[in-house]
Amino acid sequence: MSDVVTFHDLKDKSVFITGGGAGIGASLTEGFLQQGAKVAFVQRSDASEFAAGMGAKYDNTPLFIQCDITDIAALQAAMAQAAAAHGAITVVVNNAANDSRQQLAEVTVDSWDQGQAVNLRPHVFTAQAAAAGMKAAGGGAIINFSSISYMMGGGDYHGYVAAKAGITGLTRGLARELGADKIRVNALMPGWVLTERQLDLWATPEGLAAHLERQCIKEHLVADDIVDATLFLASNASRMMTGQALVVDGGVVVTG
Repeated sequence: MSDVVTFHDLKDKSVFITGGGAGIGASLTEGFLQQGAKVAFVQRSDASEFAAGMGAKYDNTPLFIQCDITDIAALQAAMAQAAAAHGAITVVVNNAANDSRQQLAEVTVDSWDQGQAVNLRPHVFTAQAAAAGMKAAGGGAIINFSSISYMMGGGDYHGYVAAKAGITGLTRGLARELGADKIRVNALMPGWVLTERQLDLWATPEGLAAHLERQCIKEHLVADDIVDATLFLASNASRMMTGQALVVDGGVVVTG
């Protein structure tokens, strides 16, 4: 959630978030609720307790729909349910991802396809499902979560970095096609955000120290650091930004 910004135009906006019940996604859900938005989110695991807690805290209960985003028909149905409940979706945040590690020798056709089905394919179909409603509403914003991982040349998760690079390319293509309808499409490129998953699975003292050395700002990122940038991209405060890749990583990589 954000403690430093208020985007007044996000109040009552219909927002749809993938993976909005855990990790960065949970912080995103809370951040939009704090702005007064009407939030619907999907999560493969049961996030009903989280949704109820958010409702009690903000008197604004998010609509939780349990859904595996690799099932495109179910994802499309979830978006239709969200639109029926909150009105046409005008903000889509494609956040859900899986950064499981796998050496090249271990990659199979099935594991590769599964990685793309989680990390890239849903972004196409959420945009497709939301575009008509956004056009009718006079515009909208799609925020696709990419990553600096491919810009750093990260190894041992080839499907993930390939998908994240693909997201940046997809974002630029969608921005070109949808811009005439005042639909903005931007990529958000987080650095290493120390979620519970990262701390449990990948973070070692040596790895954390080495990564911090790469950063200009010598402070590790947490989920809330990503919220304000997402709110900005969703708001009309960024109304003339589209097709861009916004990096939030403490100064590891550069663009331009």
